[in-house]
Amino acid sequence: MHPLVALAKEAVERYIRSGDILTPPQHDLPAEFTRQAGVFVSLKIKGQLRGCIGTFQPTEPNVANEVVRNAISAATRDPRFTPVRDHELDSLEYSVDVLSPTEPIADKSQLDPKRYGVIVQAGGRRGLLLPDLEGVDTTEAQLDIAMRKAGIAPGAPVTLFRFEVKRYH
Repeated sequence: MHPLVALAKEAVERYIRSGDILTPPQHDLPAEFTRQAGVFVSLKIKGQLRGCIGTFQPTEPNVANEVVRNAISAATRDPRFTPVRDHELDSLEYSVDVLSPTEPIADKSQLDPKRYGVIVQAGGRRGLLLPDLEGVDTTEAQLDIAMRKAGIAPGAPVTLFRFEVKRYH
């Protein structure tokens, strides 16, 4: 198990079982733990989404803290699901996506739903969709889902950004 996935798992299990928030070590960390980046943590049970929360931009001093915060939020604060319960912990599958910095793009021709995630923005509304998701095979589908998540009407003018992820299971 990748160390970032192990960190997410430990954070969720500790929080669900005891209410304690894991403090990741701050010294002698691998380089990927110490930089700042947006991070998404996804939880699944038997391949079905159980929670997914993340940050577009970093909000914590390092990736390790970002993983802990978003793992706990994915387990307890995803509005689409009830909070994870103790009896589900052994069934959870974890995925951690560390985002590259976002870059603005001119139009959808610069997207590839297998390689790039997308952020759509219109006014104060923003929606994000991670790359390489099952069932999202076209740029049009990717944009449609991201716009719906943001509450942006179909056909509305949007500003587009793309990013890549390093996905750990």
